[in-house]
Amino acid sequence: MRPVVLCFSGLDPSGGAGLQADIEAIGQAGAHAAIACTAITVQSSQQVFGFEACAASLANDQAVAVLDDLPVAVIKSGMLGTTDNIAMLTRLFAQQVIAAGTPFVLDPVLVANSGGSLGDEQTLVTAFRQLLPYATLLTPNTHELRALSAEQDLHTGAQKLCAQGTHAVLVKTSHDFDSGDIEQYLYIEGQMVHQSTLPRLDGEFHGSGCSLASFIAGRLAMGDALIDSVKAADSWIIQTLRAADAPHPDNAKAQLIPNRFVRF
Repeated sequence: MRPVVLCFSGLDPSGGAGLQADIEAIGQAGAHAAIACTAITVQSSQQVFGFEACAASLANDQAVAVLDDLPVAVIKSGMLGTTDNIAMLTRLFAQQVIAAGTPFVLDPVLVANSGGSLGDEQTLVTAFRQLLPYATLLTPNTHELRALSAEQDLHTGAQKLCAQGTHAVLVKTSHDFDSGDIEQYLYIEGQMVHQSTLPRLDGEFHGSGCSLASFIAGRLAMGDALIDSVKAADSWIIQTLRAADAPHPDNAKAQLIPNRFVRF
């Protein structure tokens, strides 16, 4: 069968982010997405109103069922939501339930892009630091990078996270709204190996981070090198944003949903 990416992510009823973004992006990358659902959220394309996390034992059992059944090539995590779920995923790596050396794309979701808490941030940050050494690629936005590294300078923060055991960090500046174009920096083992500039399009987008990380995971599963996977994702994501859907065209506050089925 197609290479499999096992995703740990939450359900977004709007379909803009979360597990639906994972499934669509990974499919567009050519791979097959399997999902261990970590939370059910109550959210629209504009705001998170609440969420209920799945018990860590339930998320664990979902993952183990997939790992026992399908040839998982890559792991990807998005919203984990609780320290118990972060610890559960850490144990799967530490106890080699997930095969040693399996590439792992970690999107360290702390706050929903559409607004709303997904858990106590500092508690999540502390738990995430135990998971970072297993990450092949960390894909933080600037807020997440600064929170995880305790550094304000983006480059120093990326280097620090690499020094703490993360193999590679993709820094995304899309959340720095006072800047012009979106800059992205890929650090591998503490060295910047790739920089890209993406145009900042009008509006805000719901699920772009999930989509980017999942497409990278899909290309890794297909056998691409890390830097090639990132470059392919850059080209793909900008097309999905240019073709994004507007849920409420008359609502100036509405967030656009990436069209992950656009041809590029």
